[in-house]
Amino acid sequence: MIEKKLTLSKVEPVLLFGHNDHHLRKIESGYEKTRITARGNELYLKGEAQDLAQLERIFEELSLIVHKNGHLTDKDVDTVLDLARLNGGPKSGEAQDAALLFTQNGGLIRPKNEGQRKMVQAARSHDIVFAIGPAGTGKTYIAVALAVAALKSRLVKRIVLARPAVEAGESLGFLPGDLRDKIDPYLRPLYDALEDMLPADKLRGLMEQNLIEIVPLAYMRGRTLNSAFVILDEAQNATNTQMKMFLTRLGANSRAMVTGDITQTDLPKRSQSGLIHVQEILEGVEGISFVYLKKSDVVRHQLVQDIIEAYDRFDTDLEG
Repeated sequence: MIEKKLTLSKVEPVLLFGHNDHHLRKIESGYEKTRITARGNELYLKGEAQDLAQLERIFEELSLIVHKNGHLTDKDVDTVLDLARLNGGPKSGEAQDAALLFTQNGGLIRPKNEGQRKMVQAARSHDIVFAIGPAGTGKTYIAVALAVAALKSRLVKRIVLARPAVEAGESLGFLPGDLRDKIDPYLRPLYDALEDMLPADKLRGLMEQNLIEIVPLAYMRGRTLNSAFVILDEAQNATNTQMKMFLTRLGANSRAMVTGDITQTDLPKRSQSGLIHVQEILEGVEGISFVYLKKSDVVRHQLVQDIIEAYDRFDTDLEG
């Protein structure tokens, strides 16, 4: 048992603690072996080191909510507690749909379908997770949310996001600008997800410090990534050689998520998708999980699901 003192300098204690310390007692009830005492703008925590580290992050997040909204609700407290439990490991009574992150407009990022829930559950207990499914199922978004949550919780020290720069019916060489200008369009979806989860100045600072990197897959060669959350997106466009290269970049205390749609590969016909091949190679390997999302998991416009089903029917008729 250790003791720790937290000083609240940017938030009114009464707003954070709640009427008659209601919020404080709710937080304390979630950590039975921990004692929380409030004195003015100071909090005194006593308990196990791991619990105190989680509580410090909880009070930081709640302070940000009070600063932003001017108040704190029971729902806010419940959400932050769920988030802490998810990032700190499963606890008894944990909700399946626990929030992963707050968005920049004050919303919550949480699993929206069965496939996303399986992704989150797999990420809790496996170092490498493959999420395979059709467009619109939120694979990339959830993977990025898990990475940002891990970085915020200090479970990892950096995030590396990679995509194969494969031409989808267009010639990369004829695009205007230098190499970076040509490659950026392939990486834009990853920027979009990050910008929804982090303030622009915070994201810019993390990228300048290389704590968040967004790179073409080819730039991963020869690297070893320690204490990192690594994501390979659009993995159906990675060759067998590239897939092996990516998976062997992982160093100590690192984890990876690989997302893709094996029905939409843009590779030349002679090249086999590494995402298809890897399912046979790594099936049953301990520490690796394969999650398959379905058409029913689509979270975009309803028409996206209808379009996927129409294409499936068309392909079936051709084969018949």
